[in-house]
Amino acid sequence: MPNDDSNLRRCTPAKGSTLANGLDHLRITGTYSTVHKLSDGTMTRVRLLRPDDGDWVRAGFAELWEESRYRRFFTAMPRLPDGFLQRLLDVDAWNHLAIAAEAAVQPPTMPQPFGIARFVRLEENADTAEAAVAVVDHMQGRGLGKLLLSVLAAAARERGVKHFRAEVLNSNDAMRALLRELDRDLEPLAVDGGTATYDIALPEIAAHESVSRPLLHFLKTAARGIELRLQQLRDGR
Repeated sequence: MPNDDSNLRRCTPAKGSTLANGLDHLRITGTYSTVHKLSDGTMTRVRLLRPDDGDWVRAGFAELWEESRYRRFFTAMPRLPDGFLQRLLDVDAWNHLAIAAEAAVQPPTMPQPFGIARFVRLEENADTAEAAVAVVDHMQGRGLGKLLLSVLAAAARERGVKHFRAEVLNSNDAMRALLRELDRDLEPLAVDGGTATYDIALPEIAAHESVSRPLLHFLKTAARGIELRLQQLRDGR
């Protein structure tokens, strides 16, 4: 269930900087692995996606229904092109980080993929990122999206990402009301035709905590805004 672009400018902190000095204290790293019980009792392991997870991502993509594939990739392609897959696996756990959710099974069985959430740091603004989330169809409605986005927000904050960005339709009164609930003084960064671009501040949140309901709805909206970049990835641009 791939979900975003990985054409990133490397923003790794310089040696001696405040962030660089704090890298040893990151909580969500390559060794991060936690098991959670979803609302229906399903046990789910959450970890970082690795560059060698190609078979895992392919298996997750195969679990997406045709409509879900079309909605994310603008075509109901039956399989992931190899070049596209490699871009999605080009994670560095700093500018491009992905959180994977899977069935909590014991090796050597390959765990069944359940979902992925990821952020891509913006080239022009290192403290802001676009977010994406994808949950396989049969696992939706069980609280997995909230879990993934909560861990993603925690990982982003400890890497210096302070805002997630999303485009909102001006005609979407419900979303505009939600934005006012999040921040009464929030104004759009830009307005282009019928859409407005917003940055929402991420709260300090621990990996075991959940994001608030208003922020969760916004993050889901932010996750949809990356779909155009998916099309560019698919076309090799």
